[in-house]
Amino acid sequence: MVTKRLLTAIAVLALAAAPIAAPAQTKPAPKAAPKAAPKAAPARFDARDPAGLINVLAAMDAKAEVTRSAEDEVHLSVSTSGVAFGAQFAGCEASGKACKALAFTAASEKRGATLAQVNNFNQTSLLCRAYQDKSGKMNVVYATLLGATDTREDMRMHIGAWQTCLGTFGQFLQDPTGYLAAAP
Repeated sequence: MVTKRLLTAIAVLALAAAPIAAPAQTKPAPKAAPKAAPKAAPARFDARDPAGLINVLAAMDAKAEVTRSAEDEVHLSVSTSGVAFGAQFAGCEASGKACKALAFTAASEKRGATLAQVNNFNQTSLLCRAYQDKSGKMNVVYATLLGATDTREDMRMHIGAWQTCLGTFGQFLQDPTGYLAAAP
């Protein structure tokens, strides 16, 4: 049995859901201002495209240029006011885009660390890895996987991690024994 109270509630709900009619206008509507030309949307950032890293580095006052491309790799040379280093995109499509990984690399002429010390350095860092190449040069690398959803901010974070890696590696090379004695 439907009560009077329930019918009143249904009527109130029906009125609340009904569209509200616009009030009658007595004045003509003002003319719309001319529309400004639409601004060009910023280019979509793709961390998997070397051009994306080049643009991010340029915004950070660094210069990066492609030095070579081979099969599924793209190599960059990067220079800043303080240091030069390399960047290597790997697992790229034939177009040199949609790369799967990125590694920042640097070499040093300083040869003071032993292989045992390099191994110990690697035990102090999860992402910053050192090695000695065939010519005896000390090298350091920071690598990351890349994804379609990575943002400019993600790339800046990787660059910051790389800068920290370079600084840490530099401290290690200055005094391998002292660095390792104080390392966690």
